[in-house]
Amino acid sequence: MTKRPSKPTYFEAQRWASFCLKTVDLPQDAARFLLLGLTGLDQTQLLIHYRDTLPIADWQAYQAAIERVVAGEPAQYVLGKAPFYGLALTVNPAVLIPRVETEELVDWILTDSATMTAKQVLDIGTGSGAIALALKQNQPSWQVTASDISAAALAVAQQNAAELQLDVAFYQSDLFAQVPATKYDVIVSNPPYIATSETSVMDASVLTYEPQQALFAANDGLAIYEQLAAQVADHLAVNGRLYLEFGYHQGPAVQQLFTQALPQATVTLRQDMAGHDRMLRVINTKKD
Repeated sequence: MTKRPSKPTYFEAQRWASFCLKTVDLPQDAARFLLLGLTGLDQTQLLIHYRDTLPIADWQAYQAAIERVVAGEPAQYVLGKAPFYGLALTVNPAVLIPRVETEELVDWILTDSATMTAKQVLDIGTGSGAIALALKQNQPSWQVTASDISAAALAVAQQNAAELQLDVAFYQSDLFAQVPATKYDVIVSNPPYIATSETSVMDASVLTYEPQQALFAANDGLAIYEQLAAQVADHLAVNGRLYLEFGYHQGPAVQQLFTQALPQATVTLRQDMAGHDRMLRVINTKKD
C-alpha cells in the first residue's frame, strides 16, 4: 500500500486511496464512493470539507475499506450500499451489484409507460429488488410484485423495500411457479445469462464475491430465456409487455426465441449506451 498520512484532510485521504487503487489497476472512483458512504457526506459537502482533517474514526474505517477493495472485494459490498436509479440499495454477496445497464432497462419501461396502461407489474429474479423498487418509486400507482428463487436475495430485497418505504409484494419462486396467477401488464427480468464457458474472461471479483446462481445459466446462458419464452404468454395481459436484459452477444438468439414462441407478438431489440444489443421488449398483441 502507498504510504499513508497520519492525520489527513479529506482531500489527502481520498488522494491516498486513489493511489492505492491505481497501483493495483482498480477504478479510482471507488475512493470517492467509499469516502462519501462512510462519512455520510454528499458531493458538495465533501468539497466544502476537503481541507478539514478527517475524523480519526472515519480515517480508520476508510483505510480498512480501501484495503478490502485493494484485496479484490467490490466497493459496494464493502460499504453495503449501491446506487440504482436514484435509490440507495443495501447489497451483500447474496445479490448481484446493480449495473448501470439495468438502469437503462428501467428507463425504457418508464418511458413506455406514457403510452401504455400498466397496473400489474412482475419483476422476475429481483435480487436486491432494484428494478421493482425503482419502478414503484417512479410509478406509485402500479401494483408491483417481485420474485426470486433465492430466499437470501429476497431478504435483501425486502429490507430495501422497508428502508425505502415502498410497497412491493415479494415471493420466493422459480419463474412463475409461486407468484400470483394473474395477467401482468408488465413483466421484467434481468435473469442469469452468463455461460460457464465465459468464466475465463470475467472479472475475478465478480467470480469470487457475487452469487453464482444469479450469474450463470445453462445452454450457453440462454436457459432462463428459453423457459420464459415457453411460459410467458400465459401470464401476459393483452397488450402486456415483457422486458428483458441479456448479454451483449445474445441479442439475435434471444430475439429468435421470442419471435418463434410468440409469433403474433411484436419483438424489439434495444441497444445500450455503448451500442450493444442488451435489451428486448415483447408486446403481446394476441387477444385472449
